[in-house]
Amino acid sequence: MHSPAADIARRLAEEAETVCRHYLSNGRKQGRYWIVGDVQNTPGRSLYVRLSGPTSGPGAAGKWTDSATGQHGDLLDLIALNLGIATLKDTLDEARRFLSLPLKVRHRVPNRPANLGSSKAARRLWAIGEPISGTLVERYLGKRGLSGLGHLDALRFHPRCYYWREEHRPGNSPDTWPALLAKVTDLDGRLTGLHRTWLDPATADKAPVIPPRKAMGNLLGHGVRIGKPVSVLAAGEGLETMLSLHLALPELHAVAALSANHLAALQLPADLRRLYIAVDADPAGQSAADQLAHRAMGAGIDAIHLSPCLGDFNDDLRAIGRDALRAHLRPQLAPEDAATFLDHAID
Repeated sequence: MHSPAADIARRLAEEAETVCRHYLSNGRKQGRYWIVGDVQNTPGRSLYVRLSGPTSGPGAAGKWTDSATGQHGDLLDLIALNLGIATLKDTLDEARRFLSLPLKVRHRVPNRPANLGSSKAARRLWAIGEPISGTLVERYLGKRGLSGLGHLDALRFHPRCYYWREEHRPGNSPDTWPALLAKVTDLDGRLTGLHRTWLDPATADKAPVIPPRKAMGNLLGHGVRIGKPVSVLAAGEGLETMLSLHLALPELHAVAALSANHLAALQLPADLRRLYIAVDADPAGQSAADQLAHRAMGAGIDAIHLSPCLGDFNDDLRAIGRDALRAHLRPQLAPEDAATFLDHAID
C-alpha cells in the first residue's frame, strides 16, 4: 500500500513542470529538465529537475539533483527546502494546496504506452544497432581523425534511425537517416540512455537536420564510457573530445557526459582516486569543469584539469596529430600516470 506521502509525490511528479514553474520560477526548461541555481530559486544552472520519465526508479519524473551541493530528492523534498518547511505534515499540506489549483494552469500530458525519449526506448534502439566497423560511422569518425575505434562497445550504427523534427505534429511521419549511437550508462554499467548523431551518407558528415544530435533516456549523472574502469578517470563534455583523448591515452578510462550541464553533475565512482577533467575552451566548459572539480575534491579525489591547445581535444587531434597531442598532455599528467598511460600508449 502506498503512503499518503508517496501518492502525493507521484501526483507532484505528474505535474513536474508546473511545480517547477511555481516554486522555481527563476529557472527554465531545457529538454527534459528544469534548470535553476538551487532549491531556493536562485538563478543559475546547478540544480536539475527531471520533468518526464517513469513513476519510480532511475530517471523518474520529479527527481532532482543539485550538482553543486550533492543534494537530491523528490518534489516533496524540493518544496520543503524551497519554503523552509520543517515537518512532513506541513510539507504535505503545502503540496495538497498546490495540487488543488485549477487544472487549466497545469498542462497535464497524458500517459503514453511508449515514450519516444524514454530509457526503455533507448534500450530497444540500442538492441537493434550494429557494430560500427565498415559502416558510415567509421567514415564519419575518420574525417575527424578518429580511426581504429571499431572495438569500442559504447558505439553502434543504425542504418535508418528515426528523426522527429522539433515541429512535428501528431500523424506526421519521422525522417530516417543513418546514425551513430553512443550508449549512456550508469556507474554499474546499466544502459540509461542514448546519444544519437544523424549522418549524411553522401558526405559522411552530420545529416542536414537541426539539431543533428539528440539524446534520449536518463542522462543526468551518467555518460558514454570508453575503456575499462580503473581508479583514475578522465571526464569531459563531447563524445568526439573524449574519443580523441582515448586515442592519445588508450589505457585511461574516459567518460563523455555529453554537455557542460551534465559534466557538472557527473556521478563519480566510490573508489576513484584521481579525476582528469577535459576542459572545453569556453565559459560554459570552464564552469562545468570547475564545478566537477569542486565536487571531486570534496569527496577526497584529486582533480586535475586537462587543457587543449585549441577549442577541445578533437580540434587538437585534427590540427597537430596524435603524437603532438600526447606531448601536449604529458606535463599535465601526474608523473605516475604519465608512466602508466602515456608511455604505455607510445610503446
